[in-house]
Amino acid sequence: MSKKLFGLLSLLVLVALIAACGAQPAAPAQEKPAEPAAPVEEKPAEAAPTQEAAAEEPTAAAETAPTEAAMATEEAAAAAGGLPDLGGREVTVAIENAYLPFNYIDLKTGEPGGWDYDAWAEICKRLNCKPTFVEQAWDGMIAAVSQGQFDAAADGITITEERAKEVDFSDGYISVNQRILARVDEDRFDGPEALAANSELRVGAVTGTTNYDTAVELVGEQRIQPFDDFGVAVQALIAGDVDAVMAEETAGQGYVGANADKVKLVGDSMKSDELGFIFPKGSDLVEPVNQALAAMREDGTLDALAQNYFSDEFKLTYDDIGPGAYATEEASAEGSEEAGAEGV
Repeated sequence: MSKKLFGLLSLLVLVALIAACGAQPAAPAQEKPAEPAAPVEEKPAEAAPTQEAAAEEPTAAAETAPTEAAMATEEAAAAAGGLPDLGGREVTVAIENAYLPFNYIDLKTGEPGGWDYDAWAEICKRLNCKPTFVEQAWDGMIAAVSQGQFDAAADGITITEERAKEVDFSDGYISVNQRILARVDEDRFDGPEALAANSELRVGAVTGTTNYDTAVELVGEQRIQPFDDFGVAVQALIAGDVDAVMAEETAGQGYVGANADKVKLVGDSMKSDELGFIFPKGSDLVEPVNQALAAMREDGTLDALAQNYFSDEFKLTYDDIGPGAYATEEASAEGSEEAGAEGV
């Protein structure tokens, strides 16, 4: 190989070496602009998902809104114990407004009150309904409900098979015993057997009630003095017009609690019955009301109501309340008492 050619080759190798050596520092020079370039490229990349998320926000909100509403509905249902919602429906309830301690009009205040009022207020609070109470005399109340004149009746009504042929009953809200109410100084009898054995003694009872039926079974219909109103029957007892009154223990206790110096309950219970509300046959209110009563029984509300009204804590007497549904029938009631005194 000629020196000229060798020299040329050597020159080429040297140039290549210089170029190679120059490439080493060139790499960092290229990396330096790449470092800021990377974040610059990343920013748009990050902004893209943000914009997509923003675009999706209305869809997400639309999906979340019904979910929150459903949760609120579920929470409300849970708070109400999962009871049916009657949508603010009005429920007409027949009552006497003259039957302690279930319903009455306080003469001092002119305000209605009683177990029925408090119980139905609580029932409708739980079911989202509005009770409207309508005065109706006991005589004819069951027939009026069966004909659909009222949505329900609340008047301490005993559940019986015979009545169940005309109306639908709620579940029983309290069990009551039938007892004999007598004057506090009564010493001629101390229970049902002695009362039945003395044919001279007369027994007062409200017509159309299970109390009346029990009295007939005990002493026979000839010895029964019929009354349309329990309050009038008790007043007749105190006045000496009858010797005993057949009563539900709850009503009797409420009366005795404030009149311990006038009347007393004597003897053992003759019969135990359950009381319930009545509705027209096929009423869609029966099941919701039963559910409300079950909830009230479970959380102690029924016990609290019983303590308020069916114990000696209840102090009102028939002297403290108005005649209610019998306001226009006082004259006929007095006539009924006179007829009864003559043995009719």
